[in-house]
Amino acid sequence: MSAILPTGPSRIVGTPVARALAWLIGPRGLRDQATLRREIQGKVVVITGASFGVGEATAKWFAGAGARVVLAARSVDRLSEVSDEIAAAGGEAYSYPLDLTSEDSVREFADAVLCDFDGVDVLIHNAGKSLRRSIHLSYDRPKDITATTGANYLGPMRLTLALLPGMRERGSGHIVNISTVGIMFPVAPKWSFYLSSKLAFDWWMRAVGAEARADGVTLTTFYGGLLHTRMSAPSRWMRVLPGQTSQDAAKVLAKAVVNKPRTMTPLYGFPSAILVTLLRLPLEVLVERIFRNLGDTQASLSRLRPAAVSPPVASVGDKAEVASGAR
Repeated sequence: MSAILPTGPSRIVGTPVARALAWLIGPRGLRDQATLRREIQGKVVVITGASFGVGEATAKWFAGAGARVVLAARSVDRLSEVSDEIAAAGGEAYSYPLDLTSEDSVREFADAVLCDFDGVDVLIHNAGKSLRRSIHLSYDRPKDITATTGANYLGPMRLTLALLPGMRERGSGHIVNISTVGIMFPVAPKWSFYLSSKLAFDWWMRAVGAEARADGVTLTTFYGGLLHTRMSAPSRWMRVLPGQTSQDAAKVLAKAVVNKPRTMTPLYGFPSAILVTLLRLPLEVLVERIFRNLGDTQASLSRLRPAAVSPPVASVGDKAEVASGAR
């Protein structure tokens, strides 16, 4: 019988000490909806990956502040539930199917939204695909490439290309990219697909933002630290570390839309990026040794054919640990 993977953080992260550490590490979000309401009331806000976690919490918080929220995700049934919950609370929400790995789906979504609303005021790139898996387990899994690049890079790029022209033409708009602080860390084994795709979109979006600002369209990149969502829950070591909840992250995104900073990152983000540049070689050696004893996750292994689980030469870590990777 396969083990049931957890879907939430450990109880320890809800203790006052853990919550205080998470607040200290930051980034800190908006305190009240009134400030957000003044900024986005009546505006069209598109949120990808809105069926669970950070996307769901953000949709509810923005709808509560008077935004016309457009919910996008593959989970159509779940989107309808979130939309109904928002409507029951007096908010305005609209759900649309969106599969970022499909070029046709992105085009159909963008066409439908532009037709129904004439334009978009805020675009929040929240959807993403996390993957921690040893490279030998991906030799015969081309879908690992398709899933991560589609959800984290090509899909968001295509969606931006579809919605950005209207923003620039109107001379206003804000884009929020939820990236990961992991791209500020030393190169991490087993995270190659995930981090490379997140880094690619980060660089592309920042370059596009440098052009679009002249036309009144601003960009905030939120380099998220540990977010306690369904993506991170199966990882046993992540479940016990202080981190932000989905509600915390929603308030960070609200602050991003109100204040429009270029970046938002945990306290350790930029110092880490500086150290990675200055101490690249020793840090890479250290990280390699750490990950040599860190096995593949149960979630990662459970999606493989039985014959593919065992590598030609297995390390101690591959046999010892079963946990799940996340953003």
